[in-house]
Amino acid sequence: MAQKIAVITGGTGALGKAVVKRLLEEDVACHVTWKFEKELETFEHRDQVTLHRIDCADERSVTAFYDRLHRIDTSIHLVGGFATAAATETTAANLLAMFELNVVTAFICSREAIKKMRGRGVGRIVNVAARPAVLPTGGMVAFSTAKAAVAAMTTSLAEEFRSDGLCINAIVPSIIDTPARRAAMPDHDHSTWPKPDEVAAAVAFLAGDASAVTSGVLLPVYGRT
Repeated sequence: MAQKIAVITGGTGALGKAVVKRLLEEDVACHVTWKFEKELETFEHRDQVTLHRIDCADERSVTAFYDRLHRIDTSIHLVGGFATAAATETTAANLLAMFELNVVTAFICSREAIKKMRGRGVGRIVNVAARPAVLPTGGMVAFSTAKAAVAAMTTSLAEEFRSDGLCINAIVPSIIDTPARRAAMPDHDHSTWPKPDEVAAAVAFLAGDASAVTSGVLLPVYGRT
C-alpha cells in the first residue's frame, strides 16, 4: 500500500511536534508548515519531514501550497492563537485577530484539502477547537468565539462532504501542558492538564484508518481539568 501523506500546519509548535512525532512513528510522510525562524530551533524532526514556510492566513499562499502537493490523505490544522481579556477590554481588532489566527487559517486549509481529497473519495481533516468554545468560560471572549466558529465550521463541512467519503472532525482540548502555558499560568496545577503527546494520540486517531466511520465529531481532550 502507498505510504500515507499528511499535512500538519503549525507542526513546529508544542502540540505540532507531538503530532508529527506520532505520525512519523506510524510511517506517515509529513508536510509541515512553519512561519517564524524560532519555531525551527527546537524542531527535532526537520530532517524527517518536508518543511514549507507559509502564512496559513494568506489565501493565495495556502492555495498554491496545496496545489503543489500531488496527493494528501490527511490534513491537520494546528495553527492558532490564544488570548485572554475582559470583554470590556476586548477590541474589534482583538476579535478579528483571533478569527484570523484560528478560523481563517483552519477554513482555508480545510477548503483546499477538500479539493485535493474529494475526487479520491477518501480523506481525513482534523481541526482544533477548544473547551471554552463549548463550555462557558469568562475572560476570553474573543478566543472562545473564534474557537466556537471553528467547531461550527468543522461540523458544517463534515455534513456537506460526508457523501464524498471525507471524515472531518475537531479535537476540543482544555489547557494543553506546554512551556508557554506554564509560564502564563504558573500557579495552576499543571499535572491535571493534558500533555501534548496525549492530545496527539487523539489527533492520530481522527487522522487514521480507525476513524473511517467518524465524522462531524468534536472530540473532548480535557485531561483532569
